[in-house]
Amino acid sequence: MSRLPPMIALSYFEVASRTKSFAKAAQELNVTPAAISHQIKALEAYLGVELFVRHHRRVSLTPAARAALPELHEGFKILQQAVDNIRLFSEERSVVTVCAEPLFATKWIVPRLHRFYACCPEAEVRLQASLHTVDKCRNSEFEGSQLKRAGIDVSVRLGYGDYKDLAPQRLMSLDLVPMSTPELVASLESVESLPKQTLLWDSTLSRFKESCGWHEWFLQQQAEHTDSLRELRFGNGLLTLEAALSGQGFLLGSKELLQAELASEKLQVAIDRPMHCDQAYYVVSAGLNSERDIARQFREWLVEEAGSSEN
Repeated sequence: MSRLPPMIALSYFEVASRTKSFAKAAQELNVTPAAISHQIKALEAYLGVELFVRHHRRVSLTPAARAALPELHEGFKILQQAVDNIRLFSEERSVVTVCAEPLFATKWIVPRLHRFYACCPEAEVRLQASLHTVDKCRNSEFEGSQLKRAGIDVSVRLGYGDYKDLAPQRLMSLDLVPMSTPELVASLESVESLPKQTLLWDSTLSRFKESCGWHEWFLQQQAEHTDSLRELRFGNGLLTLEAALSGQGFLLGSKELLQAELASEKLQVAIDRPMHCDQAYYVVSAGLNSERDIARQFREWLVEEAGSSEN
């Protein structure tokens, strides 16, 4: 270590050589270009070799710099990983990072979080909402290594539960019924009149090869005249829900996920004929063999909550 130049000079050189710009390096490191230039000159003096050729408004690497850059870049990556591993020890007992589909995260997990904190008051749940938790087809290629790379401890996935190296636990079936505001529901004359209404469509469900949307629901009801449905499409379930709450049309919703809206009568079930989808919500962990206690506690709590919701 005594032969190494100052670490700050090496870090400035790594960023400057990677970006090939003192100005861009300064922006990334949140310092001035003059500070970058000063550290590079000090490093060149320490090593006794030029590292950059200065041009007008740009710099280029010397052969010495090009030779050092790959190993230096890899060295900083390894150093960052080592620091992250150290940080894990300070967070290991309390922090759990969780990721779920946006509607499930917002309408199911968040309203129940206070019960988890009551059981584990020292915990810190870092909840993320992402459509990357939605599988597109059966025989999913999703693996635990993907969770580890993303720093996710526990994930609730919407799919078929057929994961190769994971042990998925089913949380909730996906059963959808038409619902809307009480005013729109009251104006609906019959099932036959529903195709004439504005139908709100969550595009999350169209990610599946085996779709579970309005056409499938009407097919189950053996309804006619569904060739020209008037659909408004939204990018996720939360946007679709907001459109329904503002009276813009009918949505296919889960009574389990939208309990609060139904209980407060902001929404009402228009026709209580559920369409059972092949997809469901599953909880998976980044690695059951190396699962931290706090991650295991949260995963088991999710399973218990799902069980009590069904009773």
